[in-house]
Amino acid sequence: MNRSPSFKVKTEQSPNLDPESLQRWIVAFCAIRFDLEQGQLIEVCYPPGCLTQEEELEVAYNSFPDSVSQQHNRSSVHDCIFFFRFPRRLKSQTSNATHSEITEAGKEFPSNSIEKKNVSRRLSSTSDDNVSKYMYGFVFNRQRHDERLKRGGEQKSVVILSHSPYSSVFRPLLQIIGPLYFDMGKKALEHIAAYVSTWPAPVPGKLMDLPIGNATLKVNLPPAHSLPVEGGASVDDSAYSVAPLLPNNQSIPHGLFHDSDLFGTFRSLLLQLWILWELLLIGEPILIIAPTPSQCCEAVASLVSLVSPLLCSVDFRPYFTIHDPLFARLNSIREGEAFPPMVLGVTNLFFLKALRNIPHVVSVGTPPTNSNRVSLSAKSTGRIPGRSEGLGLQQFSLKKFSPSSLLGAVKLRRDGPLCLMTEHKEAIWSTYSAATKPDTSILNRLIDAGVSARVEESMSVVNNEILRRHFLELTTNFLAPFGPYFRTTAPSEGSSPYVDPPPLPPFNSDEFLANLSARGPGKFLLKRMRSNWLDFYTRFLNGPNFMPWFRRRRAVAEQEQNRLWRHARMKADIQQLISKMSELEIVDFFGVIERFLLREVQLQQSGNGGLDSRATCQKLMGDLQAVFNALSKDMQQIMLSNPQRASLLHGSPELKKLPGHPLVQVVSSTSPKQ
Repeated sequence: MNRSPSFKVKTEQSPNLDPESLQRWIVAFCAIRFDLEQGQLIEVCYPPGCLTQEEELEVAYNSFPDSVSQQHNRSSVHDCIFFFRFPRRLKSQTSNATHSEITEAGKEFPSNSIEKKNVSRRLSSTSDDNVSKYMYGFVFNRQRHDERLKRGGEQKSVVILSHSPYSSVFRPLLQIIGPLYFDMGKKALEHIAAYVSTWPAPVPGKLMDLPIGNATLKVNLPPAHSLPVEGGASVDDSAYSVAPLLPNNQSIPHGLFHDSDLFGTFRSLLLQLWILWELLLIGEPILIIAPTPSQCCEAVASLVSLVSPLLCSVDFRPYFTIHDPLFARLNSIREGEAFPPMVLGVTNLFFLKALRNIPHVVSVGTPPTNSNRVSLSAKSTGRIPGRSEGLGLQQFSLKKFSPSSLLGAVKLRRDGPLCLMTEHKEAIWSTYSAATKPDTSILNRLIDAGVSARVEESMSVVNNEILRRHFLELTTNFLAPFGPYFRTTAPSEGSSPYVDPPPLPPFNSDEFLANLSARGPGKFLLKRMRSNWLDFYTRFLNGPNFMPWFRRRRAVAEQEQNRLWRHARMKADIQQLISKMSELEIVDFFGVIERFLLREVQLQQSGNGGLDSRATCQKLMGDLQAVFNALSKDMQQIMLSNPQRASLLHGSPELKKLPGHPLVQVVSSTSPKQ
């Protein structure tokens, strides 16, 4: 992110804005100024009128670093990029009036604070009926220091709002639009919005070229199976399998936030990645604290990316503040009560006191300069002999081994996360007993980045791919035992495809665990897990990630099975099937084909028929006519006595007006089972 793409705006060549096309990618662009008297002030929201009052409140509050996380250097200009996430409320349930003035945020709510009452009121309804989808805000924040101004400077933020977590798109776009706004003002937002509206529709899981002025963004979008359905993703991702083969092209994303710096963020906690992977899989609440918004949102994004290709259904907030409506509920949780499953990224140390009962706390980010943490430079790597290019395990301990550092580690555990109030340390506090053992062979393959910033960036890319590939393989093998419940069947050779496909195997959690206990999780996991691996599966089944992922996969499997049977009907030789039937069976067969044809017509009329729906209708109409021709003259007359059925047989436009089931049913004791 240090090198911004070059970009020039030529007014006469800027395209016209297409609001509908813009919404496929972006909801709105906002520019927000921090005013000393009035607080956060939304200067521009483009296109206008697309946010509710509550959404403006949330966007404004989340678009600035906490005072405790701001940079303390006195450079003239400091830029940072981060992002946040919040549930979007239905417009019909909120006021459409705009609200662009928000009082300045303090570190704590006073007991009689009006803002605290407002937050509680907004949190009173958190059901799914009140939340339509999540909104993502990608922020370019600029702090300009000037001793001539009050408080010695000013700060503004440019925000891209979207329903989609396309960090690979919006982060580089921020590098263009952020500086451009400070040069051109609102006109920059209008120009960029016009360019974005010319982009093709997003294609999840694909590499896309997105033109923006004289530049082109080459981006990989996350695959459909990692995107929530309410975020615009389609369930029709049948190409996704439970245990996909690992491709040679490692740059292909398999989940959300494939572009996050996993290695750089958790460099001092690499041995703990397997614990964090398990905690996220089973949906345990995790608090991640870092010195800056950029670091904490990078940590949350990296953690979410660990569980791909699983659909992550845990509520994650890359940058969370005390002004979020959810904070009032979390702050009221008493000791002994369970926290909801979520991952919170914070910078305000007040959360260590307010959420002191959260069971898992992770501290990441740049340590103090006087830390005696192990350096990863060539002079102090402590490499394992014979592995000069790798990072030895000695490097992954929190501190250099010595009696004083050992006492420090004991004190760190005893003091708990509150020790961060006095000094920032990178550590994890959790009593969770992990089932998965850290894979030391993976850690030994990681490459020492050296001292050069450019070399370090390149080596981080390599290390990220090594780690992601491992956890992708780990997650894929963990989910593999569920594969039989998504197994599809096609019609056997010689059988009639004109019946409904058999249902997928039923799932029972107790039966699944009993079978898994008997046969084991597979060789790959068995050598990487401890004896409590079955308890890990039990907690996964009871956690928030299992059921949404399982239902999504079942829906995909059912779609695939229906596709296979439709394809078989397209290839079926109707004359050969008829030749083996009695007259009564042919009469029944007519009703069966009629039912499939009417079902296909309904799908086509609703827009859910697919690309081959028209060809399928034509094939079924031909089959229906062939069966009709095989009937006796008397039975044909009975069939034609129904006007709608007669129209159906003759391919009349009245076909579109037909109901979803036959008006005349011929019942026979020899009817095949449907």
